[in-house]
Amino acid sequence: MADSVVLDAIDLHILRLLQNDARSTYRELAADVGVAPSTCLDRVARLRRTGVILGHQLRLDPAKLGRGLEALLLVQVRPHRRELIGPFVDRIRALPESRALFHLTGPDDYLVHVAVADPADLQRLVLDEFTSRREVARVETRLIFQQWECGPLLPPGPSPSLSAD
Repeated sequence: MADSVVLDAIDLHILRLLQNDARSTYRELAADVGVAPSTCLDRVARLRRTGVILGHQLRLDPAKLGRGLEALLLVQVRPHRRELIGPFVDRIRALPESRALFHLTGPDDYLVHVAVADPADLQRLVLDEFTSRREVARVETRLIFQQWECGPLLPPGPSPSLSAD
């Protein structure tokens, strides 16, 4: 883990708070963590500069956008060669239905999280955008019934307690 950044209890507390609400102001963060706003600003700037904080994301509700059915597609690509992989990945990432794409080990090469309007739209997506491609040998579909957010993401190992019991 040569790329790891050393984080203290204050950094970890800031990361926990920002992962729960990235819109928190530096003044609010500083008050919650117990440091001066300028110190909090410096800490967050260092976390960005060192690449611990990569950016901000806006989360949307797929159902409210007309994409109420989500699925995981397990995709096997054959032959699994670089000259096919790059264009395949680019194409899948460009699909408006794609939410996330993972390159895997094991019998399946990719896991694609998709959001579609309904079962007919999912069938269209699988047939027209996946199985119609020469390099796609197999697609297995798993419907997502429910999803939970996890976290916050923190370094491995015991985490110092930040609250008095």
